[in-house]
Amino acid sequence: MTTPDPAVDEYLEATTRWPDELRAMRRILLGCGLEESVKWNKPCYSHEGANIAILQEMKPFLALMFFKGALLEDPDGVLTEQGPNSRSARRITVASVDDVSRVQPSVQGLVEQAIAVEAAGLRAPAAAPPEVAPEFAARLDADPALAAAFSALTPGRQREYHLHISGAKQAATRHKRVAACVPRILAGRGLRDR
Repeated sequence: MTTPDPAVDEYLEATTRWPDELRAMRRILLGCGLEESVKWNKPCYSHEGANIAILQEMKPFLALMFFKGALLEDPDGVLTEQGPNSRSARRITVASVDDVSRVQPSVQGLVEQAIAVEAAGLRAPAAAPPEVAPEFAARLDADPALAAAFSALTPGRQREYHLHISGAKQAATRHKRVAACVPRILAGRGLRDR
């Protein structure tokens, strides 16, 4: 078992949503030899500097999200996709300490696999390029400063803007979304950056 991180102790003392389930899952992950820390304001578990999994408190459940879960074999069928735009992350969801006990063998096996995936240097396949809304493409073509600012964003931020804008069904809504996003893009911020 690895040494618990005091920052995670503080996190557990402050949480009210899934404290017992978090503690039970923490014991399993530390027992697998993972190092723990708080990253992105959540308990995160790594091996030799590579992120393996993170605990995420949701309203209806506690999730143990494996960063490269899509590359793991899941013989017990416990992993689920996070959403339609999630490429490599997969998660296990629990809603009780009994659920944590039930998935313990699966978690231990998945952690072993995740460590092997990291050791082998495997990566999830690249995502297909997102659909570019014609309204956004036209605006980028018409405004070189906006196009340059957009190109300077990270690929993930660019993808998020494309998904947000092209997700609107009506052209009028896509135009409104483009107009609302322009100041953020020019400021070098992602859609959800503060």
